Amino acid sequence: MSGAYATFGLAPAMRAGGVLANGDFQVHRDFVDFIVDGRPLLFQLSDLDAVSPLASDVPPAIFTAQVRSLLGETDAPLPGGRHIIYGCPECEDLACGAVTAVIEREGDDFVWREFAWQTEEAVDLQLNGYHGIGPFRFRGDEYRAALDSLLQGGGDPEGGRRRVLLIGARVAVLAKLAAALRTIGIGADITHGVAGVPADELRGYGAVAFGRAVTEEERAAVRRSFEGAGVEVTYVVGLAPIIPLLVAQIEHALDRSPVEQRRMTRLVAADGEAGVEITSPCRVRLTAYRLDRLYRTHAHEVFDGLLEAGRHRIALDAKAVKGESFVVARTSGSVLVETMAR
Repeated sequence: MSGAYATFGLAPAMRAGGVLANGDFQVHRDFVDFIVDGRPLLFQLSDLDAVSPLASDVPPAIFTAQVRSLLGETDAPLPGGRHIIYGCPECEDLACGAVTAVIEREGDDFVWREFAWQTEEAVDLQLNGYHGIGPFRFRGDEYRAALDSLLQGGGDPEGGRRRVLLIGARVAVLAKLAAALRTIGIGADITHGVAGVPADELRGYGAVAFGRAVTEEERAAVRRSFEGAGVEVTYVVGLAPIIPLLVAQIEHALDRSPVEQRRMTRLVAADGEAGVEITSPCRVRLTAYRLDRLYRTHAHEVFDGLLEAGRHRIALDAKAVKGESFVVARTSGSVLVETMAR
């Protein structure tokens, strides 16, 4: 095979969870993605909704076993030296489908080859192989250093900060929001303030969400408490008491993936249309939310389709965005939210 080398790295990524307009939900998953030649390998696999086996919410022993398997220190989990590269974000069942590849040593190098979509132990490369992907040859020192760093760091240390602190005046809304977040796998706690809370407790949060009724003075006091504890969090100011919208805002706040390695990097909403910027082909869903004069929530799915890389302008139904309204754009790995400008 070719002696050309590909670069190998790792980066935090997420499978975006959320409460959908039809009432369904999908689970939030944090994981470590494989970066090949500077780009997430997942992006080469069309619009695949999947996570790597290096997920933050698996027990440490399983996480360590996955890393050692990729290092070739244990037997491959599937026949023929095949390893799961990406699997179902909802479960660990091979029957749901997984991207697998042969990982082998050639001298000091590591080679990933024969990528395929697999649903059972036997794989048909002719029928289900990813013929345009790989093989990839990685320098052993670079490959081992990246994976060893996960073991030395105890996995993904930030993965445990998948909790959100909710602060606001409308307890009923906060309770519904907390329940929705917990349903998709994000921990949530409700409080009126954090004065006097020990630093060790504050370190458990990755984001703080304020209701619209929380004053700037109250927000500043919360920020001072986190700064005094040496804890960096993302702050979210709720746009409206619409649960799916607030969940989407928090999902965006929890996204720790590098901006340059996201599939969707920009959303604007103005004059009855939405503009999105996509870095690789993927499915994009746009949902418009608004409150009427009786504070009833209205949700409209305004677009659901595959988009190529580039900038796109999408017309929105005038009924969906009348009055104060908001647009949520989703891909499998990212969520963006914008207020409709007039």
